[in-house]
Amino acid sequence: MRILLLSGYDAVSHRYWRKGLVEHFPEHEWTVLTLPDRYFSWRLRGNSLTWAMGPEREILEQPWDRVIATSMVDLASLRGMVPSLAQVPTTVYFHENQFAYPRSGHQAFSPVEPQLQSLYTALCGEHLVFNTEYNRDTFFHGAAQLLKKLPDHVPAGVVEFLQARSRVIPVPLADDVPDAKAEQILNPDSLLVAWAARWEYDKGPDRLLSIITGLEASGLDYQLCILGQAFRKQPPEFEQIRETFGHRLSHFGYAESREDYLNWLSRADILLSTSRHEFQGISVMEGVACGAWPVLPNEQSYPCLFGDDYLYDSDEQAVNKIVSYGQQKLSGKMNSPVPNMGKYRWNTCREAYQQVL
Repeated sequence: MRILLLSGYDAVSHRYWRKGLVEHFPEHEWTVLTLPDRYFSWRLRGNSLTWAMGPEREILEQPWDRVIATSMVDLASLRGMVPSLAQVPTTVYFHENQFAYPRSGHQAFSPVEPQLQSLYTALCGEHLVFNTEYNRDTFFHGAAQLLKKLPDHVPAGVVEFLQARSRVIPVPLADDVPDAKAEQILNPDSLLVAWAARWEYDKGPDRLLSIITGLEASGLDYQLCILGQAFRKQPPEFEQIRETFGHRLSHFGYAESREDYLNWLSRADILLSTSRHEFQGISVMEGVACGAWPVLPNEQSYPCLFGDDYLYDSDEQAVNKIVSYGQQKLSGKMNSPVPNMGKYRWNTCREAYQQVL
């Protein structure tokens, strides 16, 4: 088949997914169009205009057997401006949804337009694929709530129509993610706690600082590995962590290479998340696949993916879980094993993707 893959806001997780998809279905002929993950509100509204009226139009007008588009693509407008696309069977993949996206208070735009746009894009899809049950449930709940608020002429059954076309298939782990290391204590006197996320407000830097402060008061001997992409403007908690807990930092900042990043995850005993925005959580899944024991907020996508042993409801509970696991690890008596991530490998997920192709 000739497949056109459209990624209208090509964020890290979107690139991760699309590269894996193309790599694991080499029997198809792929053409990929992407736009950078910056200028969010413009990119979300303008990707259809950019492609339809730019040099990409010649590509869009070619005969395609299937279109696969991320939910960030303004698919309804794109089909209007390039009418031939409306005849091509289309799959829409949802990495996230605008109904459950946290608001920082700094956005200049209303969430209603992006929400409606994602709803219109969904209506263009023969298949709607979500990365987690959490993502799917919050999308349909949010869409139903939005439609109730609209003043008149709202068709009945829109959400039910879309639900019947939907399914959940996770973003599979990349093939370079190693299998969990054999259970061992690399340093019998200390533990390595890893945190891996973008250095932005929605990843919970305030929660991270609070938990580290609690760990310091607990008397546990530990080291920290703070990974992730930093930006020119970043929450002040990161600088406070660097200044106050420098003696605990084995690594602080962006890994120099993918290999270096995976090496740090493989060395970690515990993978801590403090995120307030997670529709799947690739970095957490990679860390767990590498053998790190997860300590995760009991919210967002995590309860869909992990059992209660790995979830916390408060900063204090997170500290207690880390301390308890650390004591078990150092004594060699583990009460709760590291979860098996095998069902999130490509060899397990490929058949489900084949069905929607």
